[in-house]
Amino acid sequence: MLITLEQLETVVREAGALALSYFNDSGRMAVNKKSARDLVTAADVAVEDFLRQALGDLAPEYGFWGEESGQSADQVNRWIVDPIDGTHSFAKGQYFWGISVALELNGELVLGAVYAPALDDYYCGVKGGGAWKNGKQIWVSPETDLADSMISSGFACLRAYLPDNNLPRYNRIAQATTGQRRFGSAALDLCLVADGQVDAFWEQELNLYDVAAGAVIAREAGATLTDFAGNPGVFPKQILATNGHLLPQILPLM
Repeated sequence: MLITLEQLETVVREAGALALSYFNDSGRMAVNKKSARDLVTAADVAVEDFLRQALGDLAPEYGFWGEESGQSADQVNRWIVDPIDGTHSFAKGQYFWGISVALELNGELVLGAVYAPALDDYYCGVKGGGAWKNGKQIWVSPETDLADSMISSGFACLRAYLPDNNLPRYNRIAQATTGQRRFGSAALDLCLVADGQVDAFWEQELNLYDVAAGAVIAREAGATLTDFAGNPGVFPKQILATNGHLLPQILPLM
C-alpha cells in the first residue's frame, strides 16, 4: 500500500472541510433528485470531485468508484467512495452524515476511513491493524444479551418502494431489544458498532460504496459481518454487523 494512513486522513479531513463549508452555507446547497426519493446536492458532487483528484494524485495506480460519477476503467484495485453518506440528513441540517472512503485490492477491502465533519469524529481501519476513532483504538461492545442491546437499522428499501422491505424485520427485532436508533448513514452505523455505541446494525438494498469503509472499520474492531442468513462477508444488499456475541440471537429474527 503506497498511501499512508496519515496521508489518507489529511485527504478525507480536507474533503470533510469542503462538505462542511456547504453544510454551513445554505445558499450553496443546491439539492436535486436522482429519483423520487433519492437526493444529490452540490456538495456531493464537489466532494467526490475533490476526492477523485486528491486520491488520484496520491495513488494514481488505483481505480476509482464514486457514487455520483461511477467507475473508472481500472476496477481491480480501486478506491470506493461515498462523498456524503447520509445526504438527506446533510440537506436537512442534521449532523449524522459522513465522508466514506475505502480501498479494495484484488477484491478485498483492506482500508477504510469515515469522517463525520459535523461531529468531528474520524474513524479508520486497516486490515490486520485494528480500528481507530480520533487516534484511539476502538472495539465492539461486550454486550451478550440481545434483550439489553442497542440496535440500529435503515430503510433504503423504502426509498426504492420495494415490497420486500425492512419494516417487519425491524418490528420484530425492536421488540426484542432495549434501545433502537435510526441514524440515516450506514457508514456511521457501522462505525458505531465498531465503537461499541451500537451492538448490532443491519440494512438491505444498499450499494458497496455505502458500506465498504464502515465494514473495514467494524471488522477490524471485532465485529461479525454477514448476510441475513449468517453467511460471512460484506453483502450490501443484506448487511448485518454485530459485536459477535449477539449474532446467534439476532439471526433467527432476521
